[in-house]
Amino acid sequence: MKIKMLMAAASTAILAATAAQAEKVKVGMITTLSGGGASLGIAIRDGFMLAVKQSGNDNIEVIIEDDQRKPEIAVQLADKMIQSEKVDVLTGIVWSNLAMAVVPATTAQGKFYLSPNAGPSALAGKGCHPNYFNVAWQNDNLHEAAGAYASSAGLKNSFILAPNYPAGQDALAGYKRTYGGEIAGELFTKLGQTDYASELAQIRASGADSVFFFLPGGMGISFLKQYADSGIDLPLVGPAFSFDQDILQAVGDAALGVHNTSQWNKDLDNAANAGFVEAFVAEYGRLPSLYASQGYDTANLLLSAMAKADVADQDAFRDALRAADFASVRGDFTFGSNQHPVQDIYVRQVIKEGDVYTNKLVGAALENHADAYVGDCKM
Repeated sequence: MKIKMLMAAASTAILAATAAQAEKVKVGMITTLSGGGASLGIAIRDGFMLAVKQSGNDNIEVIIEDDQRKPEIAVQLADKMIQSEKVDVLTGIVWSNLAMAVVPATTAQGKFYLSPNAGPSALAGKGCHPNYFNVAWQNDNLHEAAGAYASSAGLKNSFILAPNYPAGQDALAGYKRTYGGEIAGELFTKLGQTDYASELAQIRASGADSVFFFLPGGMGISFLKQYADSGIDLPLVGPAFSFDQDILQAVGDAALGVHNTSQWNKDLDNAANAGFVEAFVAEYGRLPSLYASQGYDTANLLLSAMAKADVADQDAFRDALRAADFASVRGDFTFGSNQHPVQDIYVRQVIKEGDVYTNKLVGAALENHADAYVGDCKM
């Protein structure tokens, strides 16, 4: 009798697992595939789709659209995907102003949103939601690590600048939260700006001993090249976003030696990361970027939940996402109570390997680090 009961229980478990696997999940990916920030969205897409391909799971369908870095386009695409395409999960957004336009409406309609990048503070604290998960970081995190590094490096008077949008505002708040020195000057630039002559003049006149900047995508390329040509000889510190693998090739020697902060690098020593880097190079013929690693982890989180629960059972599927039962390329990874990562953040330095500009790990800046807004989330 006991053997029969065990066999029946095993059969039930197998049937339940098969049912979870058999339920098709439809994913809407809205990301930036054209314009100045295209490399970021392309990397997220490529990392995500590599994980889907590796899984061999035929029960996931991904619809991909270009938001053109325009909030109104992102909103239109989200509405179409939810209303017409009947997606179960949305993902892909790079920019925080687009996330603020799309995520609250998505979760209000009972859909899951898994962020592979944008992590505005408004969605980590009071605006948190049971159906919103950030798989990358909360916006402040890498900048908090930069502030901690700058303090440890003895930099005492930083000039700081970032674009005037939610991620830029979070960036400067994050740096100031952990930086122990003085602020020589603080500027918000225009999102998408490419001419920094005025900002460089203000840096030169400020008396600063260092510069912290957050300028992702093409903005960072322009700033770094103009900074190198300006003759200003102050150490630069920044988050990984302006020293990412795809961006570095366009910046060139102007980035060499710069310290930057990231929760991931290609030389992180764990099996999942080694396999990811090797597979990405084989699939796409280039080294992966930070954004690619985030897309890859986002897909693997989703796939891990699909293996445990039916997406139609939202409570069970949410619990499966919260468990984060997958091998992250960054190593140890858990979700805090606001469903944002708790993780180590590292200092990297830009180097050249042969003809390729890349980053090497220097050490940890913050360990087992959560965000500053988790206490405001009442989930």
